[in-house]
Amino acid sequence: MMMFSAVSKSWALFLGLAFLMLGNGLQSTVLSVRASMEGFSTETTGFVMACYFIGYFMGSFAAPKALETVGHVRVFAALASLSSTSALLHAVFIDPYVWGAMRFITGFCFAGLYIVAESWLNHSATNETRGKLLSIYMVVLYGFLALGQLLINVSDPGSFVPFVLMSVLVSLALLPTTMTAVQAPVFESPTPVSLKRLYQISPLGFACAFGVGLAQAQIFGIGAIYGGKLQMTPQDISFFMAAMSVGGIALQWPIGKLSDRFDRRQVLIVVSVLAAIVGLSLVPLSGPQASVLFLISAFIFGALCMPLYSLAIAHTNDHLETSEIVAATSGLIVIGGFGAMIGPLVSPLLMGRFGPDAFVYSLSFTLLLIGLFGIYRMTRRSAVPLGDQGDYVGLPMEASSMVVAMTPEGEEWYEEVIAEAEAEATTAANLAESMGVEVESPEMLDDGAALWAKEDDEADNTDQENPPGKKS
Repeated sequence: MMMFSAVSKSWALFLGLAFLMLGNGLQSTVLSVRASMEGFSTETTGFVMACYFIGYFMGSFAAPKALETVGHVRVFAALASLSSTSALLHAVFIDPYVWGAMRFITGFCFAGLYIVAESWLNHSATNETRGKLLSIYMVVLYGFLALGQLLINVSDPGSFVPFVLMSVLVSLALLPTTMTAVQAPVFESPTPVSLKRLYQISPLGFACAFGVGLAQAQIFGIGAIYGGKLQMTPQDISFFMAAMSVGGIALQWPIGKLSDRFDRRQVLIVVSVLAAIVGLSLVPLSGPQASVLFLISAFIFGALCMPLYSLAIAHTNDHLETSEIVAATSGLIVIGGFGAMIGPLVSPLLMGRFGPDAFVYSLSFTLLLIGLFGIYRMTRRSAVPLGDQGDYVGLPMEASSMVVAMTPEGEEWYEEVIAEAEAEATTAANLAESMGVEVESPEMLDDGAALWAKEDDEADNTDQENPPGKKS
């Protein structure tokens, strides 16, 4: 019942996220296909797609500052509007430099949108529901990303229509989010530890986060380009991309449970090596038509590759005190961001020189290196006792540092943030009262939102005043 209540309070946020992921999934696939139609080289298209991850990395640092000064609803509305506009400009200016700039803007905007969404979601969660809401959040991200990639089949990628559809979907995300009465959450972005300190804490976690960031950015940024170089139809490309996206949520729970019961490094090594092997199987199965076996292999590849990011975080956390976990996890997200900026630049260069199969080889080589480095690290450090290992928590690669607050280890940190904010507000109110200044309570509309929940609050108040059996 408590879980149903939490989801019912967050339905508008999940609906808004669903529209965002539909638009984002459609855009990444359409741009790769359209770039090939326009005669862009593989390297040029790779540069365009890499700009998204560069913008995302930059936005993850800039958005928190905007939230502190402007507020959640205004930031969400501004970034969604800007992202919607940039989607339309792709169709107006068919130029790789303009497209690169628009992809940068899109990545920048989505970084902020994720931060706002995760802040709201964490604020509406309790210690009992936070983990389940995080699971739903991951399903929404990967599930609707896959559906968005399939939307390329409803229109001609060579026309103006898919770009209009992208813009409409992102714009629709504004409706449920900005018209829902959710109290503006207390916001404080976790401060990541230094890269040197992070490597000292866990060399394997550091290397895995970087490698997985590099690999997953290639999957979502270059995967459609790879399909185009195989002469696949847009429909088959969408099936290929959707298969990997859906696979991303298929084995999160089983792999996580295994890593909680065994030496986490062993699980990480086995999963990374298996992912590399399955990736190589795509080469003999590939062709102009996406066969059933090819799509099954893509699904399994995604299912094995995506949980590695969470395994890297869980393994690193096993070597930390509880008070250090939030900062270290934020640092790993930064490391993954570095890898994500590099991956879409390297893979197209290799494809341009060695052919489309270089995409698969580069992915498998990266994953194999992670496994080999894990084997090496097992010879340098003893395993953490199983009783001292923390719980695995599935985290999407696309998440921002604010998602850390939704993990069990982040609950204490977020509660401290809330307590500090309340203490500061109380101090300010007492100071104003002592000076004879009247302090007005801010309306919810000052930072957003007052339609659905306002009615819910009134209904709740009515129920309290008129409990069952009492006549009004």
